[in-house]
Amino acid sequence: MVERSRADIRDRVSLAVIAREWIRIGCIGFGGPPAHIALLRRMCVSERRWLDAQEFEDGVSATSLLPGPASTQLAILCAWRLRGAPGAILGGTCFIAPGMVLILALSAFFLAANPPAWILGAAAGAGAAVPAVALRAALDLTPSSWRRVGTRRTEQGRWIAYAVIGAAAAVSIGPFLVVVLLGCGLVEIIIRRQGRGLSPPRSMTALLPAALIHTLTIGGLGALAWVAFKVGALSYGGGFVIVPLMQHDAVNTYHWMTGAQFLDAVALGQITPGPVVLTVAVVGYAAAGIAGGLLAVGVVFAPSFIFVLAGAPRFDQIRTNAEIQSFLTGAGPSVIGAIAGSTISLGLAFQAAWQIPLLAIALIWLFVVHRSVVSALVLCGVIGVAVALAGASL
Repeated sequence: MVERSRADIRDRVSLAVIAREWIRIGCIGFGGPPAHIALLRRMCVSERRWLDAQEFEDGVSATSLLPGPASTQLAILCAWRLRGAPGAILGGTCFIAPGMVLILALSAFFLAANPPAWILGAAAGAGAAVPAVALRAALDLTPSSWRRVGTRRTEQGRWIAYAVIGAAAAVSIGPFLVVVLLGCGLVEIIIRRQGRGLSPPRSMTALLPAALIHTLTIGGLGALAWVAFKVGALSYGGGFVIVPLMQHDAVNTYHWMTGAQFLDAVALGQITPGPVVLTVAVVGYAAAGIAGGLLAVGVVFAPSFIFVLAGAPRFDQIRTNAEIQSFLTGAGPSVIGAIAGSTISLGLAFQAAWQIPLLAIALIWLFVVHRSVVSALVLCGVIGVAVALAGASL
């Protein structure tokens, strides 16, 4: 009777309701994945009772195993459970759209040829906080990854080695960081298989040639699509891993934007609603205007829709698959190291000396006062406006 009642409830959830509610969450979803998950849980479990608590938690666990933006995939999955593939496509699109529109509009202001001084000040101020935000993201991911690896000294030693390798890769070999992340995951699979055969699983092997496509990309929209694809399909460990994956390509390889403008892009991705991965829209805008921003958004989220639509019926198998768990055990710490390592290159992108004390303020705000990332970026942005209006160099 309970299952029949729940099925009746879902039958009454129209596509119009999904469109309205998922747009609402996309508009108010400030604060990144934790805020998105809380909003989805409140709506789907507590208020509407469309899903039971265990069903929702299983969805959180399953989507956390997938590459790409986990909270976006959870929004797609919740809509899929209510109305199948049409609901998933509509719900995911409505969840993404508000943030996309806002971040592209802001890109036009922040990346304009001659923006006013207060815009430059706000961008430089918020950008000064970005290295602190990256460090906070890395530390927030550490406890769960450390617990996953196990309690043996050899396992913990590998965790440290993966993290160091990820950090070194983020600092030194930017465009090939994806290969390093995949490699750490594959090494852990091989170690944990314990004599059951040393050949890596086909699905993982297929990703390595995909990563090498970068060497064949010479620029233009093809390069932009590849950068967005890396973020959407080959990134593990949460939204902030997009920073080391994109920075070298956007700034050094293709010269779509300066280091300071990339800081602005990361800040915009943090303070706007919706998934943090929308930062890629700013890079797309810098590369090819509105068309580039739309292309980047389309490519970066396409894998999430494919993963959920194809994998949702098999998520229980995914969660219990030993090789997937082993891969994440190896890739996870390398991602954390890469995010932490990105703080160095982000700090080197500062354009003015007054940004350094602002970084110190952000560090204190996040790690001593324990305030939110969004409030740190807004605070430093406001200070940046004041500094700019006072006539400081930008």
